[in-house]
Amino acid sequence: MTDLSKAELAEVLDLAARVKAEPAEYRTRLADRSIGLFFARQSLRTWVSCDVAAIELGAHPLAIRDDNTGMGSRESAADVGRVLARYLDLLAMRVHAHTDLLTISDSVDVPVVNLLSDREHPCQALADLQTLAEHRPVEGATIAYIGDGNNVCHSLMLAATMSGASVRVAGPRGYEPDPEVVAEASQHGAVDLISDPYEAVEGADVVYTDVWASMGQESEAELRRRHFAPYQITLDLLGGAAPHAVFMHCLPAHRGEEVTDEVMEHERSVVFNQAENRLHAFKALLIHLLG
Repeated sequence: MTDLSKAELAEVLDLAARVKAEPAEYRTRLADRSIGLFFARQSLRTWVSCDVAAIELGAHPLAIRDDNTGMGSRESAADVGRVLARYLDLLAMRVHAHTDLLTISDSVDVPVVNLLSDREHPCQALADLQTLAEHRPVEGATIAYIGDGNNVCHSLMLAATMSGASVRVAGPRGYEPDPEVVAEASQHGAVDLISDPYEAVEGADVVYTDVWASMGQESEAELRRRHFAPYQITLDLLGGAAPHAVFMHCLPAHRGEEVTDEVMEHERSVVFNQAENRLHAFKALLIHLLG
């Protein structure tokens, strides 16, 4: 996330709003560019939104599945990146290990975009802030993130504090966000780690959660359900936030676990707006990097 400066982040978010409002104005902005979309993990929103974003900007997207490349087994991450960079103008990659992204980025001279890694999910954070900005100014907002201190939490903390918002994170002991990321985000704005979810959401402008067990953590699912049960987003918990507060979730949601059906379908839920904004935010990022 912090590969963007604060000014660049603001520019991308402003552009995302303009792209959403006037998509026809940008239809040929990336004509004749080729975008590589590399997937080592399952994907719905990321794959479709990025593919459509490239097409609607006039670029040529190419989806590449890791089972066809064998990155790390058949061929090193650096060599995969160096080959792809000879064909493509930008690499956007959804991977397991963040270190693979760093290795590839250091090996090529084209932009490398993190579509998700075990450390961050920055494109999701762009869509999150775009969605928040549609309801109130991001600067001065308070975001309560309830649940696992994972990659989504990391990028949200960084993007939000870089944009002038404050973040409260509430979850069980042992599942806190990475201290290094907390320290980095705290250099930009207020980040509070709180054990009580009701304290975290009090007066907040956003209540945000994610699944309790992400991809690769399936073996921990039952243990995590027990630990995270007190952190489920219910109507009662949402009621402790500000009257205008919105509910966010990066999806997919496990209804009945981290969030109830009533909250998902509530009039204050903006989860599908978030999903839509993955398209517009990615368009803006592509234009920023290539346009």
